[in-house]
Amino acid sequence: MPNETPQKMLIVALLLCLVCSVLVSSAAVFLKPLQERNKELDMKKNILASADLLQEGADVEQLFQSVEPRVVEFATGEYADSIDPATFEQRAAAKNPQTSTAIPRTQDIARIGRRAKYGLVYLVRNERGGLKYIILPVHGKGLWSTMYGFIALQDDANTVAGITFYQQGETAGLGAEVSNPEWNAKWRQKQVYGEEGQPTLQVVKGTVEPTAPNAEHKVDGIAGATLTSRGVTNLVRYWLGSHGYGPYLSRIREGELNDLNVEGG
Repeated sequence: MPNETPQKMLIVALLLCLVCSVLVSSAAVFLKPLQERNKELDMKKNILASADLLQEGADVEQLFQSVEPRVVEFATGEYADSIDPATFEQRAAAKNPQTSTAIPRTQDIARIGRRAKYGLVYLVRNERGGLKYIILPVHGKGLWSTMYGFIALQDDANTVAGITFYQQGETAGLGAEVSNPEWNAKWRQKQVYGEEGQPTLQVVKGTVEPTAPNAEHKVDGIAGATLTSRGVTNLVRYWLGSHGYGPYLSRIREGELNDLNVEGG
């Protein structure tokens, strides 16, 4: 068949498309395990970073051996030991009506719509085996996106040890500063709960003066990102409140979870 015939040109184009499709599909299949591995490693880095446990140059897998994943039932604040934390996917569970619950609009301050019935927690113990940090996954709407992160609390289940956001689509240079380590550092030593036992921690407009009333419950705002800052406040208050990890954290403060001896004795 002559090279200039339309039939031959069409056949060559179809064969080329077929070969390229096979190559792309094969690459996707073969690279998927590596992609999943990198995704898991990045998640572990963010969990460690939230509690300031990530060390430059150190082996992430080795550092993560100090972290104990558990699954908690939100309604009761008790451990769901029948669920394997290694295979439990909280995001997927939140999308499944059988494993999640719809959040009433009056309670959905984080604007997430649905919440899984169970949630992951990551525990870090001290040298004596007692509780050192509690690391919790949190997420909620900002201005343009759903922000995903981790907040770490000290063994009193009230004092913030750190916070990180690993996924967000806020405005670059403004709301995207939620991922800036310098801003994240401003959360350390802040107190989550007020006298009534409800989360009062908030991101405020401007800078917090150390001597200002309730300064321990306030975090410096992000300039030009009022709605993003409000979204961070709301997602923290939701997930650490009575409809999120609040019942679980209350059990820790009350000493009701026997395997979490904060004294390590």
